[in-house]
Amino acid sequence: MKVLVAYHSLYGNTKQVAEAIADQVKSEGHELKLQSVMEGVPEILDFDAMFVGSPTRIAKATGPAKRFVKKVAKSGWGSKPIVFFDTIMPGVLEQKGWWGGTASVKLGELARDRGLSPHASVMHSTVTDLKGPLEKDAVDKAKAAVHEILASLKK
Repeated sequence: MKVLVAYHSLYGNTKQVAEAIADQVKSEGHELKLQSVMEGVPEILDFDAMFVGSPTRIAKATGPAKRFVKKVAKSGWGSKPIVFFDTIMPGVLEQKGWWGGTASVKLGELARDRGLSPHASVMHSTVTDLKGPLEKDAVDKAKAAVHEILASLKK
């Protein structure tokens, strides 16, 4: 399987999660391209699956991550799976109302609205403060989630 991992990172935490995802994808024998969303959508999207990540900022994804998803929708990606991941502050998942929501959920909604097929699983990695660092077990949890997601994609 050929996998693209694209991320937007403000303080390096989402990049660390993207690198952990990339490490797990490679360790399971898959081809991989890791890139920032700032590099744009690859001209040739010959991948079987994609992971896209963003930090959660005020219950939303960052602008560059949203623009990346919109461009993927216009690229002809179609129904191939996209898994969304994010970094969040502690307690974000319990928030309701205006402060409720995470980048990965919002990106999934955007993708669905644009005719894409977001994977049922989203990945959240917790940072200990606004600028990080990641919680101690965040990288291990991300790798375990990727293992499960890759197994589900092979079915």
